[in-house]
Amino acid sequence: MSNPLMSESMFTQVWVDENDSMTLEGTINKSFVLLGITIASAILVWWYAEFFAALILPIALVAFVFALIIIFAKKTAPYLAPVYAILEWWVLGTVSYLYEQQLPWLVIQSVTLTFWVFLIMLFLYKKKIVQATENFKSGVIAATGSIALIYIIGLFGSLTGMFTVPYIHESGLIWIWFSVVVVWIAALNLILDFDNVEIWVAKKAPKYMEWYTSFSLLVTLIWLYLEILRLLAKMRSR
Repeated sequence: MSNPLMSESMFTQVWVDENDSMTLEGTINKSFVLLGITIASAILVWWYAEFFAALILPIALVAFVFALIIIFAKKTAPYLAPVYAILEWWVLGTVSYLYEQQLPWLVIQSVTLTFWVFLIMLFLYKKKIVQATENFKSGVIAATGSIALIYIIGLFGSLTGMFTVPYIHESGLIWIWFSVVVVWIAALNLILDFDNVEIWVAKKAPKYMEWYTSFSLLVTLIWLYLEILRLLAKMRSR
């Protein structure tokens, strides 16, 4: 969930260098680099998915630690963002493979839909059909935080065996509608990401923030892809 990583308030935490500031072109280039790394990693992992299946949790934990380091030490982004991309897609490549074994063609459908959602949200943002107003930002961030809280509670319940959160992992109609809402919220996070990139470029954030903003966009895309994957899986399993 990327928007908290790219909120405008974070800008006050970085030093502005007028002579070496980030650009929109630089951010786009870095985003393509990270995306290329993730795709290459996912393809490689696909062939060894059964081996990596047993390592999902440790690798995911390491990726989470790297993400925290990037968030709190933004100058590390040029070095750690590519590493994060590799680690995260080791996990996602394995998860995708496991889904694909049960539901053939699910992964290509999810990737395609993620790509189109990204393009649609970019079009809506550029044409100002959907604008990142203050109320819009507050609503999306609040919704994102609520979803994160639900998932954290669900994960805690599953790990401890104390309880389970209904509908999250079920294929019933209520779960499907819940998942649709989550996908929509994830897509709206892209609007905030696009807006924050423009804001930070305009304020001449330091050059390393190109990697940080690209990392944040990647986090949103990964979340969006996972939610679409889960949604399509549940719809096909009914």
